[in-house]
Amino acid sequence: MFDRVITAPSILSADFSQLATALSRIERSGGDWIHMDVMDGHFVPNITFGPKMVHDLRTHTQLPLDVHLMIEEPERSVEEYVRAGADLLTFHFEATVHVHRLIQKIRELGAKPGVAIIPSTPVHMIDQVLADIDLVLVMTVNPGFGGQSLIPACVDKVAQLARIRKERGLDYLISVDGGINTATAGSLRDAGVDVLVSGSSFFSSPTPEQYLHELKGNVIA
Repeated sequence: MFDRVITAPSILSADFSQLATALSRIERSGGDWIHMDVMDGHFVPNITFGPKMVHDLRTHTQLPLDVHLMIEEPERSVEEYVRAGADLLTFHFEATVHVHRLIQKIRELGAKPGVAIIPSTPVHMIDQVLADIDLVLVMTVNPGFGGQSLIPACVDKVAQLARIRKERGLDYLISVDGGINTATAGSLRDAGVDVLVSGSSFFSSPTPEQYLHELKGNVIA
């Protein structure tokens, strides 16, 4: 387990024509991971990028690539993303039938498997695989677009996952994505979150280093 909050700026909110600049901004500001949202226009109503983007970013940074597959039938694509350089590969519980089999496949390929749940999916739906994954991603907005407001009820899921983890002696990380900023991060940290994914708020901040410190609960004097 990590003993500090991990920040994972989301490249989705960057200017795609200036990705090298976006990577530099994340690294210079002290971002811990790079979050990459893959959307297929079917599971969610938007299309972003594919494994080539993961591969190209992998050659320009040493930071862990946190790849979030918002796609139907993720089992058809996970090998491509691991080969492209994904360190953590998260798929949606709602997007595939054989969840445990896919977790095993991702781990066998050499990446850390994660499972994501949308706001309407309760935590108990993934109870049987919590011991087998490295990360749970709680979507705190309905996935598909950046810039949305956090759904407050999702904070309770973080607290529930933190409680289960402690009671069972498990070691998965709890990540959240959607509406994350300095105003919403405090309640999530209190609930037991480990990873804060932030997109539009990070890239729009005039002081990104200070923003990430505040996201973690630190204050720069």
